[in-house]
Amino acid sequence: MRVVIQRVKNASVSIEGRIKSQIDTGLLVLLGIEEADNQEDIDWLCRKIVALRVFDDEMGVMNRSIVDARGDIIVVSQFTLMSSTKKGNRPSYIRAARPEKAIPLYEAFCKHIADLLGKPIGTGEFGADMQVSLINDGPVTICIDTKNKE
Repeated sequence: MRVVIQRVKNASVSIEGRIKSQIDTGLLVLLGIEEADNQEDIDWLCRKIVALRVFDDEMGVMNRSIVDARGDIIVVSQFTLMSSTKKGNRPSYIRAARPEKAIPLYEAFCKHIADLLGKPIGTGEFGADMQVSLINDGPVTICIDTKNKE
């Protein structure tokens, strides 16, 4: 699994002109899933995201987690995160999991991160043409790949 995490002042996901999810202070998580991913990747990555200290404390130092900041999370599936650009100029998505594998993993990821956060999260819609809007706070953008844990 590969994620791009953005600390946001606000974010929303719209589908066909209708807002599906919207948050104020929190994290926008773009999630890419590959065929080799499993529950172990979900567990490790969700714990990592919820514990990331990327929110300012009273001294203006990034020392607080999303839980400490009482922020919200939106998770959006994004198969293009699994692209390879080694050959030519057209990205290859061969590493991206097929929907029959990716959808259950995406749903399990969303459920687990909501459980760890202690409240519901916002989501996109797997496979939909989505418009994602955000105001990146900082900007703070973090990339994590479960294949590079060490």
